[in-house]
Amino acid sequence: MKWSCLHTHTNFCDGKADIETMCETAYAKGFESIGFSSHAPILKKTGIRTKSSIKEKRLDEYIDRVLKARKYWNGKLSVYLGLEVDYVHGLCGPADADIQALPLDYIIGAVHFCSLPKKNEFFSVDESPENFRLGLEQFDNDGYAFCEAYYNIYNNMINAGAYDILAHLDLIKKNNDLFRFFTPGDSRYTGLLKKTVNLIAAARTDAEKNGVSVPVVEVNTGGMNRGYSSEPYPSRDTLKLLAEQNVPLVLSADAHTPDQLGKNYEAAMKEMKEAGYTGMAFFAGRREGKAVWQEEALAI
Repeated sequence: MKWSCLHTHTNFCDGKADIETMCETAYAKGFESIGFSSHAPILKKTGIRTKSSIKEKRLDEYIDRVLKARKYWNGKLSVYLGLEVDYVHGLCGPADADIQALPLDYIIGAVHFCSLPKKNEFFSVDESPENFRLGLEQFDNDGYAFCEAYYNIYNNMINAGAYDILAHLDLIKKNNDLFRFFTPGDSRYTGLLKKTVNLIAAARTDAEKNGVSVPVVEVNTGGMNRGYSSEPYPSRDTLKLLAEQNVPLVLSADAHTPDQLGKNYEAAMKEMKEAGYTGMAFFAGRREGKAVWQEEALAI
């Protein structure tokens, strides 16, 4: 099986190692490829201050460093240039002209921020437990209302298009093991998931008809790697819904440190297999403006 990680962060954003160290580690682990996906700048567009996003003034440097790494590792390790682009409704997203103008191999579409119903500001669902509690209180501790707000934004991103990979689909569950603000099997929650998965399937069909890049869904072990979750994003139940719609999956570690590259891949593949998958998507570069995906059998 070919090993890869397209969701990789470095010290250009909130990662802890440089590009070269991540490449060296991927090569040592026998990876076929690695893709870098710094968080795209959002401050100018949204007013949201975050420590995770790459600074606007360093974006060109980031691109240059990844392209130099590609040249250096040519023939040994395929190195791809990507960005994880936040969708903030009405303010920014993967379809933005400045993002589309960049020489990217792929774009990861992500939702981290929800608008709060009682304040004219945004809140990250990826927060620490202490801060997450404050956001939940803004929804009167109604976890299902919070989930609905999150998935509504995610659905808007799906409909807006212009991404190649959909990131950590059910990131909203990150703090659920601690706060239990929703029950995964509750119809109020599963109904939200079904709607989102149906939209993903429809977006893939539309993309194919329109001759643009057809997106895949990421299976992300980041929550497992950092001790927030006992399962990947998305959960097995969500994976089953995706399998019913024949939506391909790409495996990633959302790696922020070298040791996280490939971490918990076996556990994630087991979840994929239990959901009905026998293979997954492997990125083979970009041709004629579209991401090219090959199918690899699950190594489990």
